[in-house]
Amino acid sequence: MSPRLNYMQQSSDLFKKLSTLSMGVKASGIESGILYLVDIRASQLNGCAFCLDMHIKQAKIGGERELRLHHVAIWRESPLFSERERAALAWTEVLTRLGEHGVSDSDYAAALEQFSEKELSDLTFAVGIINLWNRLNIAFRNVPGSLDKAFGLERAELA
Repeated sequence: MSPRLNYMQQSSDLFKKLSTLSMGVKASGIESGILYLVDIRASQLNGCAFCLDMHIKQAKIGGERELRLHHVAIWRESPLFSERERAALAWTEVLTRLGEHGVSDSDYAAALEQFSEKELSDLTFAVGIINLWNRLNIAFRNVPGSLDKAFGLERAELA
């Protein structure tokens, strides 16, 4: 697989704005561990190798346990996730795989059991943003690990 174009250079103003928005979500108050899980699960669902590689490395650097990283794909069956994490993963799946009828009242209510309205709003921004990053990196075929040095991800020691 070879990259198609460098969207970061071609649309540098938009890239900077999306990066700023991403940083805003990171500062929103949602636990960083939950944000890692959201990024990883959406990237798995979308098949974004670049983002999946990057977010697993970020999560490991951020202190996430490796077994939990392996269990994200099977989170429903795994005992390793809290109810709040499960709600975030379920919300991520609902928003990433939007069906013909949108988000059900029961999915919304389940998310509100674990998150305040502000938190759920912030979490929804997080899911939307990772889905956009996934689409950019899939469309332009960014190669997994190609920006590790630029982002300091070699510290994950997973290569």
